[in-house]
Amino acid sequence: MPPKAQTTARREAHTVPLPRPRPQPVAGRLARSRIGWDRKFRIVMMLVVGLIGWIGARAGLALVAAHAQAAAETRYLLSLEHQHSSLLAQERSLYQKATIVREARRLGMVSAGERPFVVVNLGR
Repeated sequence: MPPKAQTTARREAHTVPLPRPRPQPVAGRLARSRIGWDRKFRIVMMLVVGLIGWIGARAGLALVAAHAQAAAETRYLLSLEHQHSSLLAQERSLYQKATIVREARRLGMVSAGERPFVVVNLGR
């Protein structure tokens, strides 16, 4: 068996790089289209982006409107709660005995056993 260095030298001597084959022209290639599809695609994409932006803007406006409506209803609720508390206080005062007597006297009523007096011509 020959030494290792001799066999690799022989192998390298026999392997000569071959020239690369040239690419063959394609015979059945279609003619270039006259329609600018890239431009049409850009226009369609701009329309789609505009549509999505319009939908997003409407959603944002609806959100702002809902927030404003919630704030208005909260203010209305607070006013109703204040009115309710004042009506409860008025109800409590109307059921007191002193208030009942005062309102009856204002209407001209007298208690049993009292003598009514009418003062006329106080000099006014």
